Amino acid sequence: MLRRFVAVLMATVLLVSCAKVPLTGRKQLSLVSQSEMVALGAESYQQFLDESELSQDVQETQMVQEVGEKIALSAEKFMRENGMEKELEYYQWEFHLIEADTIINAFCMPGGKVGVYSGLLPVAQDKNGLAVVVGHEVAHAIANHGGERMSQLLLAQLGGIALSKAMKEKPEKTKQLVFLAYGIGANVGVLLPYSRRHESEADRIGLILMARAGYDPREAIPFWQRMNQLGGARPPEFLSTHPEPGRRMEDLRDQLPEAMKYYQP
Repeated sequence: MLRRFVAVLMATVLLVSCAKVPLTGRKQLSLVSQSEMVALGAESYQQFLDESELSQDVQETQMVQEVGEKIALSAEKFMRENGMEKELEYYQWEFHLIEADTIINAFCMPGGKVGVYSGLLPVAQDKNGLAVVVGHEVAHAIANHGGERMSQLLLAQLGGIALSKAMKEKPEKTKQLVFLAYGIGANVGVLLPYSRRHESEADRIGLILMARAGYDPREAIPFWQRMNQLGGARPPEFLSTHPEPGRRMEDLRDQLPEAMKYYQP
């Protein structure tokens, strides 16, 4: 009886707490409001910045901010055209370059808080390559992938309690879940099947965002080829939950015609 009750409860939660991913239309679990996630994300992002070293390279920092701002404008227009502008109601975009030459990674927290590690720039090579990454990470944000993972983690680790209650009763644990949900300083392995789906969606949406921002989406394929060449026995963090390389290239080639419709150099 207990198992049946839990199953019914979970089914009910899934039915009443669904949202949709832009472009793909996939339904996703959403137990946390955007305003809650943005507030918690801003706090966690500031904590991360306080514990990190920002790059002192003015030119590279400006490049990250320039590409980021163009991708952000592209995302806002994309969401407006899809009738989803309210999803970005609480967003205040920030783009920071983190000094960490050994880390090949980037992330975007709720509210548009983006971090790019300096170790990624040699792989990106130029603004087009950087736009592949930033577009991909911003796509994660507007598709609410982090919020979906946070909802799953709240169910799995805290019994599905409300975020406000979790913050009151287990603040440190809840903050750890935020970093885990957004792939910051966390080991890979949690909710891996969902992550691969998220990565594929972010690839597709990210191509469109970078194309609309004036960056060549065709550069995505050589960028991912360079990333895969770095893989070896231990791939960069950015690749840890991504689709198999051959499948990714095939998917990207299929998605390029859609993105190229928006590309104007």
